[in-house]
Amino acid sequence: MIRSFEEYRQYDGLGLAQLVRNGDVRPEQLLELAINRAEVVNPAINAIVTPLYEHAQQQIKAGLPQGPFHGVPFLLKDLLCSLQGTPMSNGSNALKGRISPSDSELARRFKQAGLVMFGKTNTPELGLMGVTEPEAFGAARNPWNANHTPGGSSGGSAAAIAAGIVPLASAGDGGGSIRIPAACCGLFGMKPSRGLVPTGPYASDHWAGAATEHVLSRSVRDSAAMLDAIAGADGSSPYPIRRADSYLQALHTPLQPLRIGYTAESFIGREVTDDARNAVAHTVKLLQGLGHEVEEVSLQLDGEALADSYLTLYFGQVAADLDFIAQQLNSRLSNLDVEDATKALGMLGKTISAGDYVSALRRWNQFAQTMSTYHQRYDLLLTPVLASAPVEIGAFRPPLWERAAMKVINGLGLHSLLLKTGQVKQMAMDSLEKLPFTQLANMTGQPAMSVPLYWTADELPLGSQFIAPLGKDELLFQLAAQLEQTQPWFDRTATL
Repeated sequence: MIRSFEEYRQYDGLGLAQLVRNGDVRPEQLLELAINRAEVVNPAINAIVTPLYEHAQQQIKAGLPQGPFHGVPFLLKDLLCSLQGTPMSNGSNALKGRISPSDSELARRFKQAGLVMFGKTNTPELGLMGVTEPEAFGAARNPWNANHTPGGSSGGSAAAIAAGIVPLASAGDGGGSIRIPAACCGLFGMKPSRGLVPTGPYASDHWAGAATEHVLSRSVRDSAAMLDAIAGADGSSPYPIRRADSYLQALHTPLQPLRIGYTAESFIGREVTDDARNAVAHTVKLLQGLGHEVEEVSLQLDGEALADSYLTLYFGQVAADLDFIAQQLNSRLSNLDVEDATKALGMLGKTISAGDYVSALRRWNQFAQTMSTYHQRYDLLLTPVLASAPVEIGAFRPPLWERAAMKVINGLGLHSLLLKTGQVKQMAMDSLEKLPFTQLANMTGQPAMSVPLYWTADELPLGSQFIAPLGKDELLFQLAAQLEQTQPWFDRTATL
């Protein structure tokens, strides 16, 4: 019987589900413990923006499927994943109060796994930032240090797990949004291969295939078991996909020594702090101690083309998203109640030609071929996740003059002129300075993970990123399980 938060926190999701199956605890009791913990810590970290306590209680009363996570409390990121009859704001004032008419395929699979969904977590507006500070709900805060970000865009989910509310929560990654919060909050975060997780019925893919959904977790096995539960094509999947028979079972397969190349040099030629370099150096020593062959590499990657291609996608997708929202609300883009920066991004997207957008997408193949050549020699690539320790709250907020300029530009429609001056590119590159390592795997579709192996002198987590060949998700899980056993992190928890 689990009677206290201290006992509850000793288990991962699979562990809690086993207690339920054994009859040692009931789902109602686990839900009560999770809600109680949320009520205590959420005012300090602002991780949960939409409580769904009654919905969760009704789920239990209706009977839970006998899935691998039967009876385990769970939180949904307030973006993309639609849960019938509940609000989904996508982090925006424009969509506050909008009710999802039906479950997305992913939500249906979460339900079939036996999860009890009792809230929605904080996310930046439309998931657009590597920090979680939406005007609609306010900033989510890092349980390791509330003055710092938990990352984004899955920052609310990461903060909730790190604070002990749940052992795992849903997350999505279109440019690092699983790996960045994992790195900031001392969690394990896996971005699956492109197409492995379904996106239907509302879309055949997200962000031209750059974005995928999964979970953040404290244990590797929870992540693997969840991918077993949710992976596989649905009616909207555009291409066949390769998946392992069982990612969970793959954790028990002995891992042969790997060839791993590493670099701590920014893909876009900007500064990388000593903390980020030290995180990689520490990981290299762990890998060498495990018998892996590790050597520093110089990745033959056109960083400027990488950034340009990603930003073109970014602008174009925001423009399309805002057009869709305007249609849903029977409004005009200029009248939407969205943040000035979001509106400016959407307007910039409208200045990009269809030809330029398609040309940018075609360049993704260059990056895929670069990585294909790389993987002919190396099994994995190791980099920092972040170029620095988690930044302080507000570090990514534009200065006052820039916010004022954005209002003027939005009002006068000067976005095309702004794009020609090169100022937009400069501002975008500055914003990518702290986050230069994660977008590559989104464009190539490769699986990538953040593993919590390093803490700074200030006791802030700083994860290490591994990228594997497309479809080799099980290889990442196997290495993560080995590292988890070598340097356990499960019991290293934030104290708020």
